[in-house]
Amino acid sequence: MAKSFVSTTNPCRLCRPLGACLAFRGVEDSMVLLHGSQGCSTYMRRYISSHFREPVDIASSALSENQAVYGGAANLKQGIRNVVAKYSPAILGVATTCLAETIGDDVRMTISELMDEEPALREITIVPVSTPSYNGGHMDGFNDACVAILESLAGNGNENPAGNRDKIPAGTSYENLAESRDERGEMNLFPGFVSPADLRYLKEVMASFGIRPMVLPDISDTLDGVIDGSLSRIPSGGARLDRIRHSHSAPASIEFGRTSPESQSPALFLEKRFGVKADRLPIPIGIRYSDLFFESLERLTGRPTPDNHRNERGRLVDAMVDAHKYLFGKRAVIYGDADFVIAMTSFLVDLGIQPVVCASGGGGADYLAELEALTDHLEEMPALLAGTDFEDIREQARKAAADLLIGSSKGNHIARELGIPLVRAGYPIHDRFGGQRILHTGYRGALNLLDLLTNTIIAGEEAVLGHGYSYM
Repeated sequence: MAKSFVSTTNPCRLCRPLGACLAFRGVEDSMVLLHGSQGCSTYMRRYISSHFREPVDIASSALSENQAVYGGAANLKQGIRNVVAKYSPAILGVATTCLAETIGDDVRMTISELMDEEPALREITIVPVSTPSYNGGHMDGFNDACVAILESLAGNGNENPAGNRDKIPAGTSYENLAESRDERGEMNLFPGFVSPADLRYLKEVMASFGIRPMVLPDISDTLDGVIDGSLSRIPSGGARLDRIRHSHSAPASIEFGRTSPESQSPALFLEKRFGVKADRLPIPIGIRYSDLFFESLERLTGRPTPDNHRNERGRLVDAMVDAHKYLFGKRAVIYGDADFVIAMTSFLVDLGIQPVVCASGGGGADYLAELEALTDHLEEMPALLAGTDFEDIREQARKAAADLLIGSSKGNHIARELGIPLVRAGYPIHDRFGGQRILHTGYRGALNLLDLLTNTIIAGEEAVLGHGYSYM
């Protein structure tokens, strides 16, 4: 009997408010409340904890059948009071869900009414974000939350804050910007959704150029914490609130990811409102895009790349030469967030691996154009899928006779069905340990991924042969 099929089966993306929860987790002393049913927050706590292996608190306004008919304003007000009483956050994100959006609750008006009723709550920065799951995916919610945080905090939420400088003329160098703003060493980094290990590495790289970055969001500690004997309801770490408030004074911002529209770009928001120079780059995965990141740092700071990073690049090139005989011509399926797929495709092309399917549950015209530019010189063009689901990915992978898959653990069932290995990268990874510590970015991350790819392919060949290699 033929399998039944509907328009979307197991989408290759997660829900929009989940992305907002992840972004708020990367801000100092913050909590998030979902305006929706309890099931939404339960699902997201479970989904985030399973990858990061950390306890995650997400509050809920606990809407039920009555609120679906009569509105959820009273629940939202009580939910905010409860969170403030239990957690005492400095900033509270309020993300909506499908239910709240469908019944048409006016969240901003409800929060304004609550502030009038209880002026003491004005001490807390409450940031509402509209994140209906039926419109977009988790990266939309992630980016929406980052922009909303800046709207509320950068320049203290004032479009013309005291100390704000004139708008920056196009083509002005970082050196001139830094001197004119007396902020040498300051810079904003909007890394997108990368792992805590990636964030620690990126801060290390920027520090080696003399930069003290304001990273938003910064989940390097809040979602990969330490046990030191203390217990706090809100984990320590995250982007400091005072640094976010002064982000409008930085000479420049670097943002990873170029597929989101202007309205979802934190760097373009600061550039448009405050004249902070924006440099939007692809996620620095692989040698080509890591080069772009280091070239940007050299250009913005006027400093050469330190020797330790040059040496890491050299080791990566050496490893690429050594691994070429194992990797060349292998056929790979890449799936995940749009910017992750673009960056990983670039890396695979440089390694001599043939991308046969490049797929994302998000993505649009810019995403497809970037992939076409990366692959149009190949003899075999890969199938490029945007807004897709795992049913389509499975079918395309089967047709393409793929050798391996690269992406989250959500593709595990495809790998098992096709009898090919899955290299786990990105988010979420629920069926293995240490997903939060996978380093993807920079020369160091590329070498880590190269070893992982090569050894996975070798292990797969051994499994087919039925015996192991004595030496290679």
